[in-house]
Amino acid sequence: MSQQIRREVLKAFRKLHRTRQLIFAGDDNALALGRNEINSHFRKNMQETNVEEIKKMVKLALDVDKELRTNVIQAKKKDEGVYELRITPETTRLDNIAFNPDAVIEPPRRRKGQPATGCCGGGGAANQAAESSNQKQ
Repeated sequence: MSQQIRREVLKAFRKLHRTRQLIFAGDDNALALGRNEINSHFRKNMQETNVEEIKKMVKLALDVDKELRTNVIQAKKKDEGVYELRITPETTRLDNIAFNPDAVIEPPRRRKGQPATGCCGGGGAANQAAESSNQKQ
């Protein structure tokens, strides 16, 4: 394995462990489980020599790191039904839109050139037309 690939693997390994420490801070059980999971995956693939496969695995590790940083939130129970969330600056936030129970959802429009499919996409009308033409013959 070249030195550059080795550096990339170690960089991804360290980055995952730093993310684990950041995301699961204060939760000893999650920290230990995360450490074991990261170490076991890297140890399992330690004998890999194909550079392309190693690059794929490094990319996967970096994708997992990004997913952890942006989508995992720590919650601690304060009272019955009340939780305190630990949201980091990297956590993905989406706009909240108030739910409208009276909203009317329009069915999707048929594109030009596409046949009508009938109820539930089953092609019921098309099948009936084909059957009736077969019976006439």
